Amino acid sequence: MVSEWPAGEAEGGGDDPLSEFMRLALREAEQALRENEVPIGAVILRGERVLAAAHNQREQLRDPTAHAEMIAITQAAAAIGDWRLEDCALYVTLEPCPMCAGAILQARIPVVVYGARDPKAGAVDSLFSLLNDPRLNHRCQVYGGVLAEECGRMLTEFFRAQRRLGKK
Repeated sequence: MVSEWPAGEAEGGGDDPLSEFMRLALREAEQALRENEVPIGAVILRGERVLAAAHNQREQLRDPTAHAEMIAITQAAAAIGDWRLEDCALYVTLEPCPMCAGAILQARIPVVVYGARDPKAGAVDSLFSLLNDPRLNHRCQVYGGVLAEECGRMLTEFFRAQRRLGKK
């Protein structure tokens, strides 16, 4: 089930832990932007300890699977020495795609927090509900819309600039 985070709480930033951790993911997205990658960032936490922080690296690595979530999942698994991330939370600036949602399920991540919805490829809420499909053996608690405006604005500005340059 996707819980839409109340805009006032999510945008305020104050002591809200979801916003605080999403800001870490936004810093990763900013790093992707500096590297001319699609600005998506992800962090994985165990409690309040950051196990992984990653951003998209598809262009740099020439790897279609080098999404922020995939890299972060690999880093977190290495950090704890287990593929099961059962006591972790993933924060990502954009709603995960089908590939990333599948990896989230395989890693058994119980909590997913995302920023902007992805109407073209979102597999959590927009197009599919993979993380809460009752036919699957794992489901996640999902919080959508955390700092959505800020997350979405970065993506919109990136793609607007790319179109002006005749790219993407």
